[in-house]
Amino acid sequence: MPYDTLLRFAILVPRTMSLSLDQVQRIADLARIELAPGEAEQTRDQLNGIFALIEEMQAVNTAGVAPMAHAQDVAQRLREDRAVETDRHADFQEVAPEVEAGLYLVPRVIE
Repeated sequence: MPYDTLLRFAILVPRTMSLSLDQVQRIADLARIELAPGEAEQTRDQLNGIFALIEEMQAVNTAGVAPMAHAQDVAQRLREDRAVETDRHADFQEVAPEVEAGLYLVPRVIE
């Protein structure tokens, strides 16, 4: 969803985080999505379910819980950063149609 659509969406949603059919249709219009009447009701129910879950998660007391980068305590295995392939630049230059000063020459496409 484009940023301006999200801003308009934020204005449309009341603090109780429950949408009406008119609001769902307005959001669909802003996002240029065509919804059939049955789809609008289903979309409203799904969005209201998401909002209810968000409200439920926001109600959880997270004081004293340290932020995590990952759900499990894992460490990334690191390897030494080194080149493992041989330099084949000269081999590729030999088979190129035209080369000058180590650069590949290509036909001009824009006059």
